Amino acid sequence: MDIKIVEEKKNKLVFDILGDEHTISNMLRSELWTDEHVKASAYAIEHPLIGNPRFILETDGAEPRKTVQSAVKRLQKQLEKVKSEAKNLK
Repeated sequence: MDIKIVEEKKNKLVFDILGDEHTISNMLRSELWTDEHVKASAYAIEHPLIGNPRFILETDGAEPRKTVQSAVKRLQKQLEKVKSEAKNLK
């Protein structure tokens, strides 16, 4: 999975997630909304069969790239916890 930056400004980042549909995109969108600096976090898929999610992230001045990186790190921790708990299921 790759990320392609489409537009980058001081408080706005537009990027595509190549190789995903709704799975990671939905998780990332939701996690971004937990950040107090996020003013807008949304994505759309132009065509359901051939499109990639296009994200739009707007912040209150916080660096958008760092905001995404922080959200991804939080998601990684959450997924590691789920993975660990799943191993304990019988």
